[in-house]
Amino acid sequence: MDSLQAARYPFLQGAAKYAEANRADIESLIESPSFSSARKRGLERVLSALSQHKVSDIPLMQEYDRLMEVLSYPYARMIVSCINDRYLTKRYALAEAARMNDLLANDQESEMTVAEELEVISTVDAEGMISMHFSDYLRFSHVMKATEWKLINTDLRGGFVHLSPDKFNRLLQNALQERIEKELPLNVPEVIKKALKKDTDHVTVLLNDTKTKLSPTGGEGMNQSYLPPCIKAILASAQNGVNLSHSARFALVSYLNALGLSYEQIIVLFSQSPDFDESKSSYQIKHITGEERGREGYTPPECATMKTNGICFDPDNLCAKINHPLSYYRIKSGNILNKQDEKKA
Repeated sequence: MDSLQAARYPFLQGAAKYAEANRADIESLIESPSFSSARKRGLERVLSALSQHKVSDIPLMQEYDRLMEVLSYPYARMIVSCINDRYLTKRYALAEAARMNDLLANDQESEMTVAEELEVISTVDAEGMISMHFSDYLRFSHVMKATEWKLINTDLRGGFVHLSPDKFNRLLQNALQERIEKELPLNVPEVIKKALKKDTDHVTVLLNDTKTKLSPTGGEGMNQSYLPPCIKAILASAQNGVNLSHSARFALVSYLNALGLSYEQIIVLFSQSPDFDESKSSYQIKHITGEERGREGYTPPECATMKTNGICFDPDNLCAKINHPLSYYRIKSGNILNKQDEKKA
């Protein structure tokens, strides 16, 4: 593997071999003044993932720059692993994957190398069309909501889906994102955690600030007057002792958790019910919020799912303009960051 390809795609096995050939090990990366640029770039990878949704690009003209770029990747992964926050991990994985997608748009020669690394079964024909096995296609396209990504709308022949390079690269982005999310957090020794503390503290400050800004409440706590009609109705039922359906309980708890309410705050709301069962409610709430599993909680269902489950109650004029209950709260509270964030909701 040439050094430029290693620097552009540092997750490839060839990139690790390139680092080894240059006598770069973890101890040197953490301690050696010679690798200070790699540490700085590693921190930048994580910070730009939080602030820009994508790992920033840099010139890679010199061999030294390419080596530092390769080494910055494991350093960034160690920072993310030390902090071990599910939101940060997902944000970082997406940023690395999005950067790869951008690079492949002008580097079709690397597509098959990347696909092989990510264990995606695919081939390319003389006309540049790419074929991906339908099982891999389903695995990496299920998160795409547009109808054009549904298998029934693809060119499926002999068990392979025929794709244009841009669509293929988009699916490789999903594959890399999934892989990074599964690989992290790494088991980082305490001695390395101490060495990275200054950088992890830096990231943690930005992470907390980002979470506050992205929260529908803006970090100011829940105001019930901003709740959408569906959540108000479900909450009222819970407090009046009505036995909630599984879908209603899931929607309520996941929504309150997304607003930033803690487990203690959520269970207090349920405790107002006359037939409150603390043990049962505690298990359900902790499972939905992720506390039981030690990870990020489930995402609240969107409006279409609420309707399908029969828990879309008394929609008003604002409901007709949104596609997710969290968007309702943001609009009512005036805490709208930008159109991009609204679309993500």
